[in-house]
Amino acid sequence: MKIVGITGGIGSGKSTVCRIFETLEIPIYQADDRAKHLMQNEPDLIKNIKAAFGSEAYQNGELNRPFLAKAIFSDPNKTAQINALVHPAVGKDFKQWQSQQQAPYLLKEAALMIESGSYKQLDFLINVFASIETRIQRVQKRDPQRSEEEINGIIDKQVSEERRVELADAVIDNDGKHLIIPQVLEIHQQLLD
Repeated sequence: MKIVGITGGIGSGKSTVCRIFETLEIPIYQADDRAKHLMQNEPDLIKNIKAAFGSEAYQNGELNRPFLAKAIFSDPNKTAQINALVHPAVGKDFKQWQSQQQAPYLLKEAALMIESGSYKQLDFLINVFASIETRIQRVQKRDPQRSEEEINGIIDKQVSEERRVELADAVIDNDGKHLIIPQVLEIHQQLLD
């Protein structure tokens, strides 16, 4: 069974593309959502996060997202530290999920697939592309609490669009000027062949 990655910068439209693949009955592992779930529910991971970031990382049994985000965002060493804890837990969770699937191929969706190096374990990589201006507008609409400065900060921490395109086996242009369903269907057929 092929493992296909789907990535793209914040606001590129990965979720929209994934929903199209879902209608084709392709199982999708949402790595970012699973990471959040594991950080809240996986006892060993919780213990390790508390050891690394202090008991303030959890309040009343809940992950203290604002505290953790503030600690991580301003310090590359802390970012590396949380990634070193979360990425292996997600990898283990993915393997478990994968063993339960029946399909010609699986999709693994993650924003930081290239940054984490997990793309190297894939058979095929899809990049969802949209211009930075389009992505900023989409994120502002989706997450009105985020400032443009904060969104740009996230974009700056992600790998460049040029690098994503260079590493991708296929690119879906989701700039709003091209239909995405035909692009998905073409990739789907390519993966089935």
